[in-house]
Amino acid sequence: MDIRTVITSPFGDQRPGTSGLRKKVSVFQQPHYLENFIQATFDALSDYAGGTLVLGGDGRYYNPAAIQIILKMAAANGVGRVLIGQDGILSTPAASCVIRKHQAFGGIILSASHNPGGPEGDFGVKYNTANGGPAPEKVTEAIYRRSTELTQYRIAVAPDIPLDRRAHHRLSGMAVEVIDPVADYAQLMEALFDFNRIHALFNSGLFHMRFDAMHAVTGPYARAILEERLGALPGTVMRGTPLEDFGGGHPDPNLTYADELVTIMNRSSAPDFGAASDGDGDRNMILGSHFFVTPSDSLAVLTANATLIPGYADGLAGVARSMPTSAAVDRVAGAMGIPCFETPTGWKFFGNLMDAGKVTLCGEESFGTGSNHVREKDGLWAVLFWLNLLAVRRESVEEIVRQHWAVYGRNFYSRHDYEAVNAAAAHDLMAALRTRLPSLPGETFGAYTVATADDFSYTDPVDHSVSGGQGLRILFQDGARIVFRLSGTGTEGATLRLYVERYVRERSAHQQDTQVAVAELLTIAERIAGIRRRTGRDAPTVIT
Repeated sequence: MDIRTVITSPFGDQRPGTSGLRKKVSVFQQPHYLENFIQATFDALSDYAGGTLVLGGDGRYYNPAAIQIILKMAAANGVGRVLIGQDGILSTPAASCVIRKHQAFGGIILSASHNPGGPEGDFGVKYNTANGGPAPEKVTEAIYRRSTELTQYRIAVAPDIPLDRRAHHRLSGMAVEVIDPVADYAQLMEALFDFNRIHALFNSGLFHMRFDAMHAVTGPYARAILEERLGALPGTVMRGTPLEDFGGGHPDPNLTYADELVTIMNRSSAPDFGAASDGDGDRNMILGSHFFVTPSDSLAVLTANATLIPGYADGLAGVARSMPTSAAVDRVAGAMGIPCFETPTGWKFFGNLMDAGKVTLCGEESFGTGSNHVREKDGLWAVLFWLNLLAVRRESVEEIVRQHWAVYGRNFYSRHDYEAVNAAAAHDLMAALRTRLPSLPGETFGAYTVATADDFSYTDPVDHSVSGGQGLRILFQDGARIVFRLSGTGTEGATLRLYVERYVRERSAHQQDTQVAVAELLTIAERIAGIRRRTGRDAPTVIT
């Protein structure tokens, strides 16, 4: 084996966030930058020699070059076998599925999720552990510490591996298997859902849907499963070819960036069901004809109806949601007599709960929903869950959600994103608000009186680790709340997220518009935090 040792120097900005290391493409293209991070990752691990590694990504710009570098470094660092998706493609949930099925020691996923791609766009590298989920903080911190002291990395001198067809290769003694990126995942989906019943729904001729893959990774998965296996009409999957720059779009499945699908679903002749997924396939948006389902409501509805689905017919061990996510699922869990956990944002927190058998379903307000079938949120899984539910209940999306509100009440909920805000201004805003929190309890703002205000901290019930600084909460006496949080998924400036929530039990009030229902809370949030004054922004970038 021809192994080259390359002398390098540390970079000071390689601490992974909740979803790995994300930077602009140009940053990763710096000499030694990617190599340093990959070597730091291998150095932080143990007991992987001769083991299996899963590798793939969302097809964004720089994926092909990065994959070849990682393959050669894996060989130089003693990896025994690499499973890699054809053309370097693996959705994030599919990568988790492959890791678990083939008992790999871990996986490297190349994606910046819902962030824009292309030469001027974003790139990311994330390490997932043997359970298929994102590396916990103790691992990501070990990677970061190693990155700060790295002086050399190892890489094999070998030709590139062709990835355009399924095949077996050898690279400096390491086995490389180029696999069908869809097969293992599709097999898992068929084990969870009643594909025959969904096929009958499509075959009835009375049901139509559109799925927006946003020129991202789920295009091949959606075509193979929805159109080829389940019988949805050809053309059901729109923007289904993965492109390095996502067709110039922003691959985030929300009402702003999936506007073409939203327009289709609001036409007079709208399909019955619409859905979209993001860059790496782990997020979802659910739409009915002229009807948007918030991610929080989606999680609550799926929880309430889980026993109608074959894979969950025996019931749920529990559910979990991230702290900023609406408490709609809490009410369902309470009625069902199952536990509901409130965690920080980041799927790794759900992984511990699932591994311990404490939860079955989980979700985040940022369009992420999933279950214990893998250890990542899963966009297409959520779509199939809804399709199975629609096939069983034979009601519209809107009817199902409105009936849910009639039983459990409605949590009016909205998230306002201020993207690419000046980082210093955003951090100053949070620091000033954090200082004010102790004085807020007892203060009255219009019809709302503050009950408590805190900086959310979480003690993991499984490993007892503590995660602090997870978001600033203002909780009111009637159950309403305001949450402020800085997101860790952007690469430019800072993303400030404002969440507002108000619970309404009276059925007669469920028809009002969400933004009208939470308008007073938005005014209070501005009064307390001074977002306009501190950021210079008159309005959010995205409202969901």
